Amino acid sequence: MMMLMVRNVLTLLFLLLACSIQAQQEPVLMRINGKEILRSEFEYSYNKYKEQPGIGQTTPKGYVDYFVDGKLVVAAAEAAGLDTVRAFREELEDYRSGLIKSYLTDDTAAEHAARQWYDKMKSRHWAGQARVSHIFKYLPQNVSANTLHEVEARMNSIYEEFQNDRTGTTFNTYVKNFSDEKEPFWLSRLQMPVEFEEVVSGLPVGEVSRPFFTPQGLHIVKVLERKELPSFEEMKDEILRRQTRRHGMDKGTEAQVEALKKEYHYTPDNAGLNELISSGHTNRTLFSLDGKNYTGKDFARFAAAHPEGMRRQLADFIMKSVLDYENDRLEQKHPDFRYLMQEHRERLLSGRITDKEIVERALSDTLGVKAYFDKHRSDYHWEEQRYKGVVLHGDTKRSVKQARKFLKSLPEEEWKDAIRLTFNAGEHPRIQAELGVFAPGDNVYVDDLVFKKGDAIPPASFPFTAVLGEKVKGPDDYREAGDVLVADYRSYLEKQWIVRLRASGKVEINQEVLKTVNNH
Repeated sequence: MMMLMVRNVLTLLFLLLACSIQAQQEPVLMRINGKEILRSEFEYSYNKYKEQPGIGQTTPKGYVDYFVDGKLVVAAAEAAGLDTVRAFREELEDYRSGLIKSYLTDDTAAEHAARQWYDKMKSRHWAGQARVSHIFKYLPQNVSANTLHEVEARMNSIYEEFQNDRTGTTFNTYVKNFSDEKEPFWLSRLQMPVEFEEVVSGLPVGEVSRPFFTPQGLHIVKVLERKELPSFEEMKDEILRRQTRRHGMDKGTEAQVEALKKEYHYTPDNAGLNELISSGHTNRTLFSLDGKNYTGKDFARFAAAHPEGMRRQLADFIMKSVLDYENDRLEQKHPDFRYLMQEHRERLLSGRITDKEIVERALSDTLGVKAYFDKHRSDYHWEEQRYKGVVLHGDTKRSVKQARKFLKSLPEEEWKDAIRLTFNAGEHPRIQAELGVFAPGDNVYVDDLVFKKGDAIPPASFPFTAVLGEKVKGPDDYREAGDVLVADYRSYLEKQWIVRLRASGKVEINQEVLKTVNNH
């Protein structure tokens, strides 16, 4: 006991010394609203930013504002409590669950085990796929002895008849005449009962088997063709999945657990383990990791949720305990893991607060969008003029002339209803209208009559065409500017928001430490 206490004290002193050394090696680059940002965190973010396509040459000093703005947005999300929302926490945990897999498995060991399995498959007589056809008679589980003998005798008779046939009748004909399953199929490993696979594995292409039983019924099978086993790279993921399903844990994870046992000084307590195995329960210590004891009570809670044999439960409990112990230390042991988790967390928070503060407002603030458009109207002029108005197709020349004259006296927003109520109220519509803003190439009749390009053929039922409107340089109404205006307004709102965050936040930057980024 005394030796264990001494070892624990020494371990604690070592960790404190390591943390002290690390703190000395990690200078504070900046403080944002009192929160310290170490140089290594900024460095990680800066180097990852530079790797993005189209970024070009960006210096650490040039990246500072972008980095600070991002941190202020995240701080705003935290102040709004978005990091406490259940959906956010679940999404972050899902990401972590996927990320930890690569840290809790030995990829080299996993691939080696998968390769061994693949080589074993390849060495067998049957590797790959086989296309087979069979004469099949289904037999239920409660089949009577008399029926069983009758079906067996009938299948033997069919086999003998086929073997002695001199008329050239094909096997496929026998399948169609006598089988409960008519179509040939491709067979891979683990798709059919083992009895079926064993027969197929020893059967050359073109050969027909004698009748044989499987749990499904009686078969006479013929191998039509075979395909080679796919490459290891093509099959690796599927092999790893099968190994996991078969053993409960892949070989790479098993290898990692063994390595972690050594790292964390896994120490079994034989007295406790023997009592558990012999009596089924114990309150003793079963094992320890870095001096932390795992007892029979801990095991009982695990076993209650994992009904299996005792020895299997114990093996799974030890593995889970080791992996959980490692999982709790991943952020401290692996800076890249810590940064990936932090990066994803901040990305989620940034997206949520931006949706709330910017995106939703940009979509709903009609007055704000209109005011922004009126102030920046010239920004939305088109490179070439467009035609704003209506294209009228009439059943007679007179109908078109009347419609055009009538619409001239009305505001544009009333044109659609006016045509419907005045000219198309009867059983037979007289006018077909196309309203909108048309760029060259959008409408063949506008190209012909307005832009004087082309020679449009009028519709057969409405052979007379006229236009009413004008050429315009840009949209008169903010709604005509479309998604480009919404995007610009969103960008405007975001800039104003960042200005407010900057004004209310406190940012301190150590310029001397900044000079050492990527240069220390």
